[in-house]
Amino acid sequence: MFSQMVPYLSMKQEVQLIHYNHELYTNVTEAAKSPNGLVVVSIFMKVSESSNPFLNRMLNRDTITRITYKNDAYLLQGLNIEELYPETSSFITYDGSMTIPPCYETASWIIMNKPVYITRMQMHSLRLLSQNQPSQIFLSMSDNFRPVQPLNNRCIRTNINFSLQGKDCPNNRAQKLQYRVNEWLLK
Repeated sequence: MFSQMVPYLSMKQEVQLIHYNHELYTNVTEAAKSPNGLVVVSIFMKVSESSNPFLNRMLNRDTITRITYKNDAYLLQGLNIEELYPETSSFITYDGSMTIPPCYETASWIIMNKPVYITRMQMHSLRLLSQNQPSQIFLSMSDNFRPVQPLNNRCIRTNINFSLQGKDCPNNRAQKLQYRVNEWLLK
């Protein structure tokens, strides 16, 4: 969906951090069935010569060789999830659905404005991960995506200042933001 809104920022690699309020719901499955039950932070990844510090620790040879199949586990200590986030406080947000069946319309999405960087070797390591158990046919994690969905009149919100021009604005031109109030509210 995001690539339909901002096609010039569409990327093939994405990290989705799925959150729920543990004070309201006992688990993510229960939250996924409830209105506004989940918040998904989406961070795009871009191949580069250098990598994000969090990804360096998570995808090093010692770690990545210990997990290959669904439900494999390896405890990494001392990771700080904040290190995964790109250096930006700008984002786009909208209410939408989960990307996996049954695709409940219960997720609030936050799309970070900048990607994190990953090396080609790290990307290759991710492609060697399987979505299945060892007893099943190997099914790579690559090409694991949901087709772009229509906007369906969703309200898209952002804290990005489009009036700024320059390197921080991908299209290098000012955007005119508009908001139209329903006429019946004015009466």
